[in-house]
Amino acid sequence: MTRVVIADDQTLIRQAVRDILAGHADIEVVAEARNGAEAIAQAEALRPDVVLMDIRMPVLDGIEATTAICANPARTDPRVLILTTFEEDEYLVGALRAGASGFIGKGAEPEEIVRAVLAVHAGDTLLSPAATRRLITRYVLPRAPSAGPRSQPPQLEALTERETEVLLLVARGLSNQEIADGLVISPHTAKTHVNRIMAKVHAHDRAQLVILAYESGLLTPRPLAE
Repeated sequence: MTRVVIADDQTLIRQAVRDILAGHADIEVVAEARNGAEAIAQAEALRPDVVLMDIRMPVLDGIEATTAICANPARTDPRVLILTTFEEDEYLVGALRAGASGFIGKGAEPEEIVRAVLAVHAGDTLLSPAATRRLITRYVLPRAPSAGPRSQPPQLEALTERETEVLLLVARGLSNQEIADGLVISPHTAKTHVNRIMAKVHAHDRAQLVILAYESGLLTPRPLAE
């Protein structure tokens, strides 16, 4: 059973998402929150598997709430799935840095929302390579210093050559199975590499590995066509 907290300041959104999730036998909505502070309190008290988190909320916004919920890098639950609109793209990188496991649009089809919740609970990152390139290119690279080479973050220096290779594949959106197939290793070995990388760089999940790979310059997205 996947236990979910829905955090959104709009009553209609919370009710609509609750109705969608209530129709699935393996999902239980255990609480709702009207702002980020309530989301943190519910997460601490109820220990849900997934928090569906809006970004723009009163008292405490979704990014601050996500940061608090995901503060412990060793914590595996709850995982945060951001509910977003296209207008909130610029905030998504901040949410992913804070520890969110991915994002889904508020206009998604009901079955997509159900799949997203189950996928995040299973440990997957809901972050498509195309969406990642769009976000990084528009909201990270333009703000990065253009002069001189970027220094490698200290945490990357701790990675072995194989771990750096795996990190690049994660950042390109490959699953553990796809990494295993590409490197001719077992899925278990691929998963072990990913877990070791996350421990070494203090990442909460794969989404933060993606952000790190791009921000460090280890991976550079292609320029977006206008």
